[in-house]
Amino acid sequence: MIGITEAFSASYARARTQFLEAAALAGLPIESHIHPLKGRDGEDLAMDVVRDGPADADKLLIVSSACHGVEGYCGSGVQVFALHDDAWRDEARAQGVAVLYIHALNPYGFSHIRRTTHENVDLNRNFHDFSRPLPVNEAYREVEPLLLPPEWPPAADNVAAVQRFIATRGEAAWQAAISQGQHEFAQGLFFGGTAPTWSNHTLRQVLRQHGSRAARIGWIDLHTGLGPSGHGERIYAGRDDSEAIARARQWWGGNGATPITSFYDGTSTSAFLTGLMWTAIYDECPQAQYTGIAMEYGTLPILDMMQALRAEHWLHIHPEASPALAAQIKAQMLAAFYTDTDAWKGQIIAQARQALFQAAQGLNL
Repeated sequence: MIGITEAFSASYARARTQFLEAAALAGLPIESHIHPLKGRDGEDLAMDVVRDGPADADKLLIVSSACHGVEGYCGSGVQVFALHDDAWRDEARAQGVAVLYIHALNPYGFSHIRRTTHENVDLNRNFHDFSRPLPVNEAYREVEPLLLPPEWPPAADNVAAVQRFIATRGEAAWQAAISQGQHEFAQGLFFGGTAPTWSNHTLRQVLRQHGSRAARIGWIDLHTGLGPSGHGERIYAGRDDSEAIARARQWWGGNGATPITSFYDGTSTSAFLTGLMWTAIYDECPQAQYTGIAMEYGTLPILDMMQALRAEHWLHIHPEASPALAAQIKAQMLAAFYTDTDAWKGQIIAQARQALFQAAQGLNL
């Protein structure tokens, strides 16, 4: 067993080491899909995959981290703790469930404290058929001139313009305009790309390899940044299908104690999004009945989180920024997606562990 706080790491390199060591200690094989670039300290980057359970299991639970890079500081801790958790591993085995841990879907963003991939793409807006016309985000076009001003911190006129937008249209409109995803401004926020990213291709390969024999697949994708601090919102992650939504609520709803939210009905803290990663499961594992959630842990208030994202994107396109400003922006970015306190980490593990047990039981309903 490992202590809760010890499961979390202060760098991608340490998180990867902890994950690989936990897998080795459990006697599990490791598949490492090496990223073409290096990390911020020159370390190797990889999407590491560990399967706990037989290759021919008909029930598969996927647990993934770092779709949004920096959010992996939280998600990796959950995965490391789970691999050390004998009671959880015994439960999955007793339920006949194989567990597939995908560590660092976006290792570049994890290491470099970015939300995006090395292509500056939001991986969770990148799953489109790129041979067809891409969605147009008219609202983003409207706010785009405000988002990345010439200097940082923004000048008074920019601050006033943003405040006017929020005062007249509301926080939800600001969030939705920016976060929905866009394919027009390659250096902008929440850019969904114009082609599949490395992480997109690699994840699809992993899903084909490990999911093609499963009859039922569950997926818990670990995220941070929305909602009250430490609260794990269980956001339905699948097609707008009443049966699948009902199934997710049966698995994870806790008879109302841990409700499942959805952006389809407006109950989620998330805006309506496009190009989402879970769509790949329907493409790569069409034989399986799929049920999934994004586990979204709160950190800071939404406007603080969005401001940190703006600052980090500004830094990305202004490499001439002073080292002191760069360090301050990166610290602000990390704090927006990872709360480095024992209490927060305890909340994260407790809720994740509950969701894992619920999923293993749900796959047998």
